[in-house]
Amino acid sequence: MSNKPDSLSLAFKTLLAEERCSSQLEIVNALQEQGFHQINQSKVSRMLSRFGAVRIRNTKGETVYCLPNELSVPSTTSPIKNLVLDIDHNHAIIVVKTSPGAAQLIARLLDNLGKSEGILGTIAGDDTIFITPTQNCEITKLMGDIEALFDAAL
Repeated sequence: MSNKPDSLSLAFKTLLAEERCSSQLEIVNALQEQGFHQINQSKVSRMLSRFGAVRIRNTKGETVYCLPNELSVPSTTSPIKNLVLDIDHNHAIIVVKTSPGAAQLIARLLDNLGKSEGILGTIAGDDTIFITPTQNCEITKLMGDIEALFDAAL
């Protein structure tokens, strides 16, 4: 097998599509078994970041790495909007509850809205997102905008 970067990327994407690797070490070992002996944990970490990989629960209930369905920014016209379960705030931070494994995808979409829409930044876990509004943003308006974005019937 060729060890060209393109073949490594393809092998990496194919491996993540199988949704069976729960750690970076498992990805390293699987790629080394395929002949990519130069691969290490540091390189896998950079590739996970570069390709926008996220951790989800697979059909067996295991937390594994995978790539989003689209390598571009998710849009609200995709089924992703169905993953938002609840949106609330405490007058300082907005909290979005999602289906398990969906928070990072939703946060990525929200981060791309950015400061111009009132979002200073997000922090995403497995099923929860914290949204920090910009300094002069009215939090109830931002929350309403986010609910409208996902057509939230909450």
